[in-house]
Amino acid sequence: MPQPIASRARPSRPVLQAIAAIAFFLAGPATLRADEVLPEPAGAVLLTVSGVAARSAGEDVAKLDLAMLEALPVTRFRTSTIWTEGVSEFTGVALGDLLTYLGAEGTRIEAVALNDYKVTIPFSDAVKEGPIVAYRVDGALLKRREKGPLWVVYPYDANPDYQTEVIYSRSIWQLDRIVVGE
Repeated sequence: MPQPIASRARPSRPVLQAIAAIAFFLAGPATLRADEVLPEPAGAVLLTVSGVAARSAGEDVAKLDLAMLEALPVTRFRTSTIWTEGVSEFTGVALGDLLTYLGAEGTRIEAVALNDYKVTIPFSDAVKEGPIVAYRVDGALLKRREKGPLWVVYPYDANPDYQTEVIYSRSIWQLDRIVVGE
């Protein structure tokens, strides 16, 4: 006697999101086409980028958790800062790599901290040897009490042009939003 065919329940939205996030991390970010959207973050959202035309999760907004940021090309450098003692190693994603990956275009970046403090960073700062969106310092995740969870850090020691009040003012910590504008 034939066995009845079992019906399959449709996976819930959280399950589908988790599967998409796992596929994103296993395949790597380079596998997304420019017209594909990012999966929903599986973890806590650390960074929201708006004004993004490509790869946003809808309504020109991209939300990224730590795992999504860590899946992007990693940039590390050692530098001193005016806010910390000695030289530290900062790890994160280059601002230029992040914006390129998201398909962001514009002339300026408004970076906003958890306390709504805002700075404007020219899009022209998002270059190869420019700032990173750091999520680690000396190997440890940045904590809120230590300017985290994200901090825009320039390689101050590598370039004397980065040792100015203008650049220091762009080095926003506790970053949680970026708005890309014309």
